[in-house]
Amino acid sequence: MTTDPSSAVLCLASASPRRRDLLASIGVSVAVNPVDIDESPLADECPMAYVTRLAREKALAGAPASELPTLGSDTAVVCEGEILGKPAGREHAARMLARLAGREHQVLTAVAVTGPCGVLDICVTTRVWMRAISADEISAYWVTGEPEGKAGGYAIQGFAAVFVERIEGSHSAVVGLPLFETAALLSRQGVPIWQGRRVPPR
Repeated sequence: MTTDPSSAVLCLASASPRRRDLLASIGVSVAVNPVDIDESPLADECPMAYVTRLAREKALAGAPASELPTLGSDTAVVCEGEILGKPAGREHAARMLARLAGREHQVLTAVAVTGPCGVLDICVTTRVWMRAISADEISAYWVTGEPEGKAGGYAIQGFAAVFVERIEGSHSAVVGLPLFETAALLSRQGVPIWQGRRVPPR
């Protein structure tokens, strides 16, 4: 487990730099403890149940390594009820982006936090509309390296922002953590956020 910084108030059961940065943006210092669990969907498991189960399993798997409250999270891109996971390669990513182009899809992000109140969780759904994307754009996007390891094969906080016409819901949830809801869970578990912290001069 690595600590960043030493004054950590939360254990983050994820190696995602996006989730670490989102927590830092609300003043939460974390100890990073990535966990490895089976992320295969269960038979007849709906997307909301799927991401919520994974978030809880990650939080519980990470908790024994730390005396701190532990946060687990999972994000899924859903199109027509089907979960689109991380691309297995260039062609897989191209097929996913082509499917998402010119239409609406949903991004589900679940968060679970262990602590004095047991395991608290929430799942947030954000609707995302993408413009039409040409095959050349999809090929060029793959070359950036950004689609690799991203649910649905894109990162809204990166180059793919130019593909997104609009969203309805939480932008930070699409990035990796719904900050409004996450802060509420952390407060219930006694984890301090930005109160009393000074913003460094820019």
